[in-house]
Order: sequence, then structure tokens, then C-alpha cells
Amino acid sequence: MSKQLFSIEYPVRCSPSILYEFLSTPAGLQEWFADKVDERDTVFSFSWNGSVEKAEVLEAEENKFIRFHWLHAPQNEYFEFSIEKTEVSSQTILVIKDFAEKKEIADQSRLWGVQVHDLFHRLGN
Repeated sequence: MSKQLFSIEYPVRCSPSILYEFLSTPAGLQEWFADKVDERDTVFSFSWNGSVEKAEVLEAEENKFIRFHWLHAPQNEYFEFSIEKTEVSSQTILVIKDFAEKKEIADQSRLWGVQVHDLFHRLGN
């Protein structure tokens, strides 16, 4: 069974530049995403409870988006954090894109929700 792309949006009360730091740097990601984060060249090592997963940065544009590819995943899969602004209210929106089996999308979305809750706590949201 193949995985499919899904996306989740979260309104955020902070500037895109501050949010981008939390999404694209080892120090920022370590605050909310993983227990420990290291970077060498374009490969990030994420540690959770002693287990390490590595992801390569495929593309990034400062204060706009960063796209990662888990090294163990199929080449066409990725996860991405992008930052958008609404036209009317100029509110900052965090958009997360990820891949999951169709039956696992709800669980994966809840997991992202827990992670983003930690991010918002660090941002003071």
C-alpha cells in the first residue's frame, strides 16, 4: 500500500522569522520536535529516547519553508514545514505536509498536533 500526502494547518502568533528558526535549526527543532538534534552538512539527526533517525534537507527558503526527506523512506516522500500569511488578516499559518498510509493519516495528524502543541508552548502561543 502506498502512502499519500496530507497537510495540516495551524495559525501561529509569531513572526515568520522566529517560527522559521524553530523549524530549520537544530536548536529550534530540539525545543519541540526531538530530544536531541544535530546537523552535519544538510543531514539532520533526530534523537528520541535513544533512537536516531536521519533526514536530509531537500529544499529550503528562509522564512518560507523547509522540506526534509527521511533517509530510510522512499525517495518521493518528505515532510515539510511551510509558513504562509493570510491576505486579509496577515496571520501567520504553519502548514505541515507529510506522508502516511490512508488509514494512518488521522493518527499521524494527532501526533503532529502533540508536537505542534509543544512548539506553541515554546513560542508562548
